[in-house]
Amino acid sequence: MNFIFISPTFPKKYWQWCDALKNNGITVLGIGDTPYEELCMELKSSLTEYYKVGNMEDYDQMYKAVAFFAYKYGKIDWIESNNEYWLEQDARLRTDFNINTGLKTDKIMNIKEKSEMKKFYAAGGIRTARQILGRQGYKAAAKFAEEAGFPLFVKPDIGVGSTDSYKLNNDEELHNFFNTKKYNDYVIEEFVTGDICTYDAIINSKGEPLLESMCVCPPSIADIVNNNLDSVYYVEKDINENLRFWGRQTVKAFDVKSRMVHLEFFRLDRAHKGLGNKGDFVALEVNMRPGGGFTPDMINYAHDIDVYKVWAEMVAYDERKLPDPHNDYYCVFAGRRDNVDYVYSHQDIMTKYAYALKMWERMPQILSAAMGDQTYIARFRTKEEMDEFLYYVCLRK
Repeated sequence: MNFIFISPTFPKKYWQWCDALKNNGITVLGIGDTPYEELCMELKSSLTEYYKVGNMEDYDQMYKAVAFFAYKYGKIDWIESNNEYWLEQDARLRTDFNINTGLKTDKIMNIKEKSEMKKFYAAGGIRTARQILGRQGYKAAAKFAEEAGFPLFVKPDIGVGSTDSYKLNNDEELHNFFNTKKYNDYVIEEFVTGDICTYDAIINSKGEPLLESMCVCPPSIADIVNNNLDSVYYVEKDINENLRFWGRQTVKAFDVKSRMVHLEFFRLDRAHKGLGNKGDFVALEVNMRPGGGFTPDMINYAHDIDVYKVWAEMVAYDERKLPDPHNDYYCVFAGRRDNVDYVYSHQDIMTKYAYALKMWERMPQILSAAMGDQTYIARFRTKEEMDEFLYYVCLRK
C-alpha cells in the first residue's frame, strides 16, 4: 500500500502518524516544503521517500510531486495530511488521481463551510444553534436578532481556531459589523453558552468507531483568544454516553468513513429554548481530522493507548488490533501567557507536579494565541487532583 502524507513536519509530532503507518507495513511517501536535511530523524526513518516542493500552496507543484510518486511506486492508495489547513487540497489531489479513500472535491465544502454543515445536522436530527448567512445583509440579520435575541455570535464561514469570532451584544455592534467587515464571508448564530465538548474518534470504512474519547474545553477557544486567558482543556476519564450517541449520529449524518474526527458540541450550562435543557448536547461544528495541538497525545495518556497505531491499523486493515487497556485517567492541558504574572513559577510547577507531568513545551508564535506560550500536560486519577493542578498553574498575582 502506498500512502502519501502531506506536510509531515507540522505540527512537529506528526512524524508519529508516519511511523505508525510504516510499522504496519505501509510505504510512506512525504511531500512538504521543509528541506530534507531539516527533517527530524524519526520522520526520516519513517519515510520511504520525501519530495520537497518550493511552495505547498502552489497546486501545480503538489500535483507534480504526487505524479512523480505514482510513476515511481505505482498506484497511490491514500493521500492525507490530518491537517485542517490542507483538507481542501488533499481532496483536490484525491480527485485528480482518482483516490477513493478520502473526501473528494465534490464533498469537501460540506465539512469546510459552517453553513453547509447545518444541512447535514438537520438531516440527522441533530440540534444546532440557529444561523443566518452574513451575505443575507443587515436587514435579515436585524430580523434574526429580534427572533433569537442578543447577544449573537459571528464567525467566518470557513475557519478554524476561533480566529475573528466574537459576540455582538446589541444592534449598534451588529450595524458596525456590517459596516466594517466583509460580511459575505461570515455566519451569524444565536449565542449558546456552556462547555465545548468534543467527540474524538477513529472511524473505519463502514462508519464504525474503532476508538472513542471525549475532550472538555472550558472556556471556549474564542474566549481564550479574545480575552488573553490561560488555555485549558482536558480529556475525560470516561466518555459521556449522551455525547457518544450524538457523536455517532453525526458520523452517520456526514457519512464519515476512514478518518479520525474531532466533532464539537456545546454542553448547555442552562436551558435554552429550542435546543434543550442544562447538560444537553448541541452540535457546534465538525472537524474531519484529529484534534489540534497535543490532543492525540493527551488521548494516549488518558487511556493508556496509542492513537497513532489505532489510526494506522484502520488504514492498513480497516480494523483495530490494539487491545483496550481499560486504564483511564484525566489528562489536562494548561497554557500560560508570557505577559501575565503568576503566583507560581515554572520551576515550582516542575517540582510540585513532577509525578504527574507528561509533557511541557514552549509554543511557537503561530500557535501561542490559542494555546499559550508555556504549556504543560499532566494526568491524574481524579478530577479533584486535576482541578488543584489547574488552580496552581493558572493562579495570577
